[in-house]
Amino acid sequence: MTLIEAIIFGIVQGITEFLPISSTAHIVITQMVFGYTFPGLSFEIFLHLASVLAVMIYFWKDLLNVIVGFFRFIAKRSSDDRTQFYFGIYILIATAITGVLGKILTDMTSSSIKTPPFIAGALIVTGLSLIFIERFHKTGNKTEGSMTFGDSVLVGLGQTIAVFPGISRSGATLVVALLAGLNRETAVRYSFLLAIPVILGSTVLALDDFSSGMIGNLGTFNMIVAFIVTFVFSLIGIIWLINFLKKSKLIYFAIYCFVVAILVFTLIDPNTIMEVE
Repeated sequence: MTLIEAIIFGIVQGITEFLPISSTAHIVITQMVFGYTFPGLSFEIFLHLASVLAVMIYFWKDLLNVIVGFFRFIAKRSSDDRTQFYFGIYILIATAITGVLGKILTDMTSSSIKTPPFIAGALIVTGLSLIFIERFHKTGNKTEGSMTFGDSVLVGLGQTIAVFPGISRSGATLVVALLAGLNRETAVRYSFLLAIPVILGSTVLALDDFSSGMIGNLGTFNMIVAFIVTFVFSLIGIIWLINFLKKSKLIYFAIYCFVVAILVFTLIDPNTIMEVE
């Protein structure tokens, strides 16, 4: 991997991770364009760690409130901490569902789904989902305090299908959370906080892929640069998305997904398969 490629992959991962446009699809597409295949999934997960670090820094107050409130409620049973305790429970429930079902789906499928037609089709599904939630569903008013066990289960199921490249994790969690009746602010915060345990859990499961061979193949300096670039652009993406959603519509992301899907259909060989080395 060259330094320029490391920077480009970092930018792509950072910008697309939290926008509802599927970072996995964009990473795979970028690999297809460069004709480059990562050794295993370790580098992708390495970049995801940079993204989750950005989330933890940006949402450190929310994260701290949930953690402190969770354990303080267990210790003292104070009603003041009840909301944070259950919000933490709902994060854990959605994460557990994603972890178990996501692993099953991953084992059942293969890298053959990382083909241009599949990715383009999945991007279209993501776009249609965003249009539906924006145009045909009335936004609810549920907050952390009025969420239910069922809401977390639905969001966990929605997040699970994001194992397929082209289905956006952030898009899926946002759409399902809004369908469940959460208001937009709560849905966005829930989606971001859910990314933390999911990505950290994926990292633990992929520790076997991390090796000196991977570092030698990619280059220590290139990996450091890619990590820093991913972190910076993830932070930019988080700030931009939150501000964007306060005054704009998800439909613009849907249009973007359709455009990318058309470009993938027309410009990339449909027989290309991103095999994992």
